[in-house]
Amino acid sequence: MDIVFLVVFSLFIVSCIISDSVEGLGLDQVPNSPNLLVQWNYTYSSNFDPLYQSHPLWLRFISGTSAFGYVAFYIVLIIALVRRWNWIQLPSVIYATMIISLTGIPIFGVEFFGPAGQRTPHPLIFLLYNGPYVLFPLLLLIRMRKPLPFTRRW
Repeated sequence: MDIVFLVVFSLFIVSCIISDSVEGLGLDQVPNSPNLLVQWNYTYSSNFDPLYQSHPLWLRFISGTSAFGYVAFYIVLIIALVRRWNWIQLPSVIYATMIISLTGIPIFGVEFFGPAGQRTPHPLIFLLYNGPYVLFPLLLLIRMRKPLPFTRRW
């Protein structure tokens, strides 16, 4: 399972740079932007994620934390998984708890139960894009649930 974590959290680095940095910096998501990252985000948000396109201030803070904070954690986590450093347990638990409670709950809550203009018109596609950002931190939390996580398999 740790190899899956290596792959997934490496992909999270890329997605944070591509997606969360645009929202975190408050860049307007418009189709004719000269910024390629903005264009990619516009294509996604205009079709599947109106909340992301409306960029409320609270979402900018969440996305900025992801783009400029979680990325550093992902790099350290990847190294710790490869080197089997047990000390990564507490930072992993803190990260997983933060992303599930501060990202997953408010964003998924608005996307599924929020005002009509911010709810996703395509719940399944939204979940395919965004579900891994809650699922894999939850799996990491389970992986790191006991002391010395690298002295046992799971």
